[in-house]
Amino acid sequence: MKDFRANQVINGTWGQIWYDGEYMAELIAFKAEVGYKKTAVPQVQRMTEGQKITGLEPKGEFKIHHVNDSVMKKEQAAVKAGKTPVHTIISNVNDPDAVGAERVAYYNCILDKMVLADFEAGKLGERTYGFTYDDWDPIETSS
Repeated sequence: MKDFRANQVINGTWGQIWYDGEYMAELIAFKAEVGYKKTAVPQVQRMTEGQKITGLEPKGEFKIHHVNDSVMKKEQAAVKAGKTPVHTIISNVNDPDAVGAERVAYYNCILDKMVLADFEAGKLGERTYGFTYDDWDPIETSS
């Protein structure tokens, strides 16, 4: 992009997620990224090694206001039955002032932990969940 107007910068206030098809209005923040596993490649006549991507490490995190225990209940039911809870998460940010929207689906998501209790006097309750996933699809991307 050669130039842009300040009002076109995407505002996270317009972000949303769906967790197993359920809209989560209590969302505070969301982040997903794909890290690269790299392997060093020695080369003749060079003092530095090159790098080759040999694997991917998709991971993410979402933070929500603690309104209810819906996430914990889903995790608990599966874990107590000896199963790995697997989820689909869809993120979307669609700022009406920006150039476009960004909507991505993340598949086979597994949370890093189950939060049973986390509170502090005088503070609003929040829950933060890290997760890994093994596939994703951009459904809509900005221009």
